[in-house]
Amino acid sequence: MDLTQVLDAFETEAEALGRGLARLPETAWDRPTRCAPWSARELLGHVCIVLGWVPDMIEGQAPGAPEVSATEYYRPDHRFSSATNAARIELGQDRAARHGSGAELVADFTHTWQEVEELCRKESERRVVRTRHGDAMLLADFMLTRVVEVAVHGIDLADALGSEPWLTLSAADLVLELLVGPDASVVTQLGWSRARFLRKVTGREPLGAEESLQIARLGVTWLALG
Repeated sequence: MDLTQVLDAFETEAEALGRGLARLPETAWDRPTRCAPWSARELLGHVCIVLGWVPDMIEGQAPGAPEVSATEYYRPDHRFSSATNAARIELGQDRAARHGSGAELVADFTHTWQEVEELCRKESERRVVRTRHGDAMLLADFMLTRVVEVAVHGIDLADALGSEPWLTLSAADLVLELLVGPDASVVTQLGWSRARFLRKVTGREPLGAEESLQIARLGVTWLALG
């Protein structure tokens, strides 16, 4: 998966998320999400935070070689501990609290993702960065994890707001490739939309016994998520 392909999907998905949220009435921002205890406002604050790590990573010294892939980034270690999750929750809440309105928060999100994309476009395909967790990763692989964040939390926000998911085809297919390999079309065998498949394999919708068997046959790579 090359950096340009990942950034193109990132741009398309982030634009779609921003457009979808720009139309919200102010009262909608306090609706609860499945990512408790975050409200819609605080969940978008979290998305701003996880994108905002990127500029410092790019400005930092590049490690010699990548050590961790995008799937390995989601391994169940200290990054999903109770202490780390508590800090993650607080950071999202604090970012949201900076803004007096949902419109200001959407503007923050837009500025953040556009800055990230602009910086990443200047980097080489083989650029390696070090994450805040200490992983040496190809920038393309790390930005794929940011596509996961925007796409999956975009589904969370749409569901909380009672909207149809604005999940884009390019982002969905990259995330599906991460989960099931290059032939993402196998997902259609289940008769589910891409959004529903992502809900199922990220624990956002329960899996019945038969559904678990069907997904097992696809050889899904399960990700540890906070």
